[in-house]
Amino acid sequence: MTGAYTVREAVADEDREACFAVRREVFVEEQGVPAEIEYDTYDATAVHVLAVRADGVPLGTGRLLLGADATGKTGADASVGSLGRLAVAGAARGLGVGAALVRAIEDAARERGLTAVDLHAQTHALGFYERLGYVAYGGEFPDAGIPHRAMRRVL
Repeated sequence: MTGAYTVREAVADEDREACFAVRREVFVEEQGVPAEIEYDTYDATAVHVLAVRADGVPLGTGRLLLGADATGKTGADASVGSLGRLAVAGAARGLGVGAALVRAIEDAARERGLTAVDLHAQTHALGFYERLGYVAYGGEFPDAGIPHRAMRRVL
């Protein structure tokens, strides 16, 4: 338990649906990302994490890509996982949910023998990830029409 919420791997179908609902709220509804690019084939094989309030309300989610799914995002290094789709519901922002989700994804990466985690951060979120130990590399690039930078944290 982290405060008034827990963070766990989303294994059950209802947990995964809760993850997708948070992503829909944040990325599709708030940020205008087209639903057809928000959900992809990686969702079937990714490790999903979910933050839920004590009463079961989903607060946030993120996912970890492994192996071949991650190598296109990590410079072809199979020992590096790819953190993505990190989303925190508007009502839960400022409660530490995002940081707890990142740490849970890092724990999942360590458990699977990975040495580092890469991510593509929206540029407005660079400071958040830097505070968690991530270092930006490479130039800015658009993803879904939103400026991003690649970042990495060695585990």
